[in-house]
Amino acid sequence: MKSKTICLLGLIFFVISYIYFAQGSLSAQKHIDLAHWFNLIGAVLLFFFNFVFPKNRLNSVASILTGLGVIAHIGLCTIDFMMWSFGNDDMGRNALSEQISNTPSILYPFVIIGPSLLFVGLALHALNFIKTNTISSLMVIIGGPFVGLSYFIWNNGILMLISCVVFASGLALLLYRKEELTTHN
Repeated sequence: MKSKTICLLGLIFFVISYIYFAQGSLSAQKHIDLAHWFNLIGAVLLFFFNFVFPKNRLNSVASILTGLGVIAHIGLCTIDFMMWSFGNDDMGRNALSEQISNTPSILYPFVIIGPSLLFVGLALHALNFIKTNTISSLMVIIGGPFVGLSYFIWNNGILMLISCVVFASGLALLLYRKEELTTHN
């Protein structure tokens, strides 16, 4: 399977996960936590963006941040799978949440800062195209932070989903952009 196809599948899985997230209560998912499975698979597949964009210094930094963000998403999804497993046991879920909140070595890399590195890394990849594909690049660069803001600050699932769709659409457009042909005399 080509890297571009894997990237596109990652974007599709990622957007599907945000459709689930936008619906609110994830405890309604009785047999399997589909939201986090789609998010986990999507994030892992998004790692392949590191192989489809031009290689330069900015790409090197973006690839490192994207890789760290994927690792953090794996950790966050693992934590969220544990939270989901509590079902209706709010006391157990709250105890785990408190334990995580009191453990900075888990809280910061896997809940607060780490997952955003995926968005930052992909936005840096998009920055490579700001002159040639301005609209698509801006969709990624602006859409990524709005995913976080809409979740953490505004607590708005619909805005979070729209932001994710804008972010993913910008990446898809960059993925299948028309390459400029250069002629050598």
